[in-house]
Amino acid sequence: MTDLTDPRYSAMNRPSPPRRLITRLLDQEDLNFLLTNRVPRALLTRFMGWFSKIEQPLVARLSIGIWRLFADLDLSEARERHFASMHACFTRELKPGARPIDTDPAVLCSPCDAIVGACGALDGTTALQAKGAPYPLIDLLGSQERVDACRDGQYVTLRLKSSMYHRFHAPADLEVEHVTYIAGDTWNVNPPTLKRIEKLYCKNERAVIRARLSGHDAVLTLVPVAAILVASIRLHWLDVLLHTGYAGPTEIPARAGFRKGQEMGWFEHGSTIILFVPPGFALCEGIAEGQPIRMGEALLRAR
Repeated sequence: MTDLTDPRYSAMNRPSPPRRLITRLLDQEDLNFLLTNRVPRALLTRFMGWFSKIEQPLVARLSIGIWRLFADLDLSEARERHFASMHACFTRELKPGARPIDTDPAVLCSPCDAIVGACGALDGTTALQAKGAPYPLIDLLGSQERVDACRDGQYVTLRLKSSMYHRFHAPADLEVEHVTYIAGDTWNVNPPTLKRIEKLYCKNERAVIRARLSGHDAVLTLVPVAAILVASIRLHWLDVLLHTGYAGPTEIPARAGFRKGQEMGWFEHGSTIILFVPPGFALCEGIAEGQPIRMGEALLRAR
């Protein structure tokens, strides 16, 4: 297996002529939308799930090499130096200490590496998918009880690029109380698609995780949303892989405690996590749409 963290491969992280061409093409929003959505999304996602797990050195090396043409993939922080498959690279762990955790007990840290999307105060029980594109929480969460726990609170949308670290972690000391799995579509979740598909997050496959913050009664809601090529979500405390072929049950009672920064699960590729908190929290300074953030950095603060 090729060591893809070797310094000799660092040049591959610089934009190559093919990647620059691909980037220019994908920067054209209409073309980007067509290429990443007007395809057999479910079929392509199932194929990628199978193909990415092939453990053959040549297949793995070529797959990861092609991936680099499309993304700024940096493997220098990966715990492992060798990857048996593209899937192993997708779901890679990081070296110990690569993501320091904000230890302030009043702070909720980011659960993942991401680009911050729509965020801020909820309008009652309505959030924004993108500028001028609201969606009601009942369509996303599927239960009035879950909606009421978020009413008038704050939310942050965290979009994981395909090249990013794909595991997500507890933003605070908490106890998971329940998981609701909602099967759905696999639309891309990039900005061009968010502008064009109404209520996209409410259409895609997702898991609604209800957790209670340790030490007080506040309910935190985490919603990992799957997308094209990534319709599989692994949660450590469940013994099933949540994906489009999972028949249920939809409601999954669960009890699992996590310390701040402890790994909760991962996406098979990369997608979106939406975090909801009740009134009493505010966005930390510097958190705004388009801002990159790393797992463990300050995201929300209790007032």
